Amino acid sequence: MAALPDFLRSGQATITVKTTSAGPGALSLLGFGLTTFLLNLANAGVYHLNSMILAMGICYGGCAQIVAGIMEWTRGNLFGMIAFISYGFFWWSLVFTITFPTLGYLKMPDDNAFACYLFIWGLFSLIMLVGTFHKRLPLVLSWVFFTVVILFALFAAAHWTGSTAVKRAAGIEGVICGLSAIYLAAAEILNEFSGRTVLYVGARLPVPVPKK
Repeated sequence: MAALPDFLRSGQATITVKTTSAGPGALSLLGFGLTTFLLNLANAGVYHLNSMILAMGICYGGCAQIVAGIMEWTRGNLFGMIAFISYGFFWWSLVFTITFPTLGYLKMPDDNAFACYLFIWGLFSLIMLVGTFHKRLPLVLSWVFFTVVILFALFAAAHWTGSTAVKRAAGIEGVICGLSAIYLAAAEILNEFSGRTVLYVGARLPVPVPKK
């Protein structure tokens, strides 16, 4: 029997497993972007809140992002896992908040309670925005999170003040936010398909690690 190599006998062998699954980032961005775009057309006054938006919140904004977050967990991406799963369940919580009272379960939150709900999600989004800079993620992704922070802040302000004008402004900003996420998803898809930069994402170089 052949002798084992020294690194195996020492018990310090390292096995590297290459991940071959597709990156789920574009899926999550589309789930968030399309749902945000449609919801905020309603908030901007284009049409009334309806079952189409709630269905998108459950199926695409919710389920698709949760699945993408689980995929990021298997790939060891903590940032992607937290962001995707959290926003996926945000959509579920929003849909349940709207639909439960119509089914006779609990009461619809008043403006103050709903503003607090939106504020805390804005705070979460701010944390994720800071994370994009620490991880040196693409500039366009930082922009998407920035628009999300502003969106939650405007909606919280609209509920605290009861201002229809602020709500409509939030809806318009939300349309921009949704389109920004859709743009980044399109960039990830087309850039990967072509093997070159088709759409700008503002990729940042990693911080060089000093040699010991």
